[in-house]
Amino acid sequence: MAPGGEFSPIIHVNVASVAGGYTVGNAAFFHYIVRLAEFDMPLSGDDREALDVLAAIPHALDRDEDAARLSGRGWRIVPARDDLDWAVLEATPQRLRSALARARKILWMRAAEFRVSARQIASIEDELDAVDGVILRAEAAGVPVSVSYIA
Repeated sequence: MAPGGEFSPIIHVNVASVAGGYTVGNAAFFHYIVRLAEFDMPLSGDDREALDVLAAIPHALDRDEDAARLSGRGWRIVPARDDLDWAVLEATPQRLRSALARARKILWMRAAEFRVSARQIASIEDELDAVDGVILRAEAAGVPVSVSYIA
């Protein structure tokens, strides 16, 4: 998808832990935060690592056997256990918060280049605040956060 293009309205990013959860139904959040690594742009090593965490978030219905081998500092892909389950990115709350904060910073710095509208920025910020609430509750409970999406 090209920057500034139209989005499918049927994308849900699920963020959950035993301490609570939230479903982001905003397609702009998916394209400009979760899939930000797909934009052609120079990045520092730390920025690339953060965006790679978000890019690793699996589609809930994909059955990719290679996904089970993906992991990094503070995160891993947990494969589906059976046909009624799906793969998720499992991350420490701190790792996920850091990745989202870097994505937010990059998006703000490049919003004009990506042709992100003020309305999209405002809705992305609202979603990031809601997701941060889930992350804070998980951190307080000392549990990891799981993330997947369905499109």
